[in-house]
Amino acid sequence: MRLALPILALAVLAGPASAAPCGGDFGAFVAAMKAEAIAAGQPADVVDRFFDGVRQDGAVLKADRSQGVFRKSFLEFSKSLISKDRMARGLAKAQEWDAVFQRAEAEFGVPRGILLAFWAFETDYGAVQGDFNTRNALVTLAHDCRRPELFQPQVLAAVELFRLGEFDQTTTGAWAGEIGMVQMLPADILERGVDGDGDGLVTLKTSVPDALMSGAKMLAHHGWRGDQPWMQEVTLPASFEWSLTGLGTEMPVEQWAAMGVQLRQGMLPMGLPASVLLPQGRNGPAFLVYPNFKTLFQWNQSFVYVTTAAYFATRLTGADPYAAGNPDPALSVEQMTALQQKLAARGHDVGKIDGILGASTRVAVQKEQERLGLPADAWPTVDLLDRL
Repeated sequence: MRLALPILALAVLAGPASAAPCGGDFGAFVAAMKAEAIAAGQPADVVDRFFDGVRQDGAVLKADRSQGVFRKSFLEFSKSLISKDRMARGLAKAQEWDAVFQRAEAEFGVPRGILLAFWAFETDYGAVQGDFNTRNALVTLAHDCRRPELFQPQVLAAVELFRLGEFDQTTTGAWAGEIGMVQMLPADILERGVDGDGDGLVTLKTSVPDALMSGAKMLAHHGWRGDQPWMQEVTLPASFEWSLTGLGTEMPVEQWAAMGVQLRQGMLPMGLPASVLLPQGRNGPAFLVYPNFKTLFQWNQSFVYVTTAAYFATRLTGADPYAAGNPDPALSVEQMTALQQKLAARGHDVGKIDGILGASTRVAVQKEQERLGLPADAWPTVDLLDRL
């Protein structure tokens, strides 16, 4: 049973003294990565076998450049991902793997709803794990100059998993190199992989206990707090101060309650800090989110993905469907791109101009709404676009 990281794995994760230069000739880059792996302590024969036949995958680069699914609004995204069938199968999986979920919560504090939500969204409960060759995907992204600092260490971690017998040249997964039912990168598997079924290996593609326990350990590592909520739906008074909404403002639950924030279900967890989240502005659903919610961004950095996963987790643990409300129409991709360009021209950091309403763009929108005297709910409208 792999209970702790091997000494070699610690050396690999610490990183080599110098990184291979990105871009340029792919063969030369592979040679540099092989030298890095050997310098990190890997046997030369292991390195040669791992890299034998590796190739660049253009489909990986194409996928990396076009993540259009995250351009959907929260209501669109949640309706597309949360179906009656997916809900029913989630509840069935909760019963089928009840002992594993109990163990995950006992050891790491992570409730089944959260694990079920990510299991569902990442791979449809293990049914769709991706058919990209993982080794080729990782080396392709490590060679690409967009994020080499992320993916070069992942290649070295994959070499170590290969040495341990938990990875081979034909392993497949997502285009970005994630592996298994809950889609974890090699370094995460090395550091936080759990042998949940006791067979001596961490195999996230075929073992449900390994996958769920590893996912729980990863969230615990990133700060998940047991026995605390992550999200609750609320109603807000019409006179609410909209500029206080968003993840950038955190206040004690008692203070929100004094301002008229009310739960649609359950009881407020007094004593906890929280933020009011309006994924589609003041006329759409409203949530109180807690420190555990922010932890979920360690799994996926997309605002709409994390918000939807957190909401689905509440549904799987008994919450009613959200009150959709009647939010203003979402901007088109072209309009959102134009808005980001205008915001950037005014000095706001909106990150990549990609037509996606991410966290940085929301912050900029809210600041401009406040400046212009509009309801500062961070939901961009055609009116805001026209005024900028």
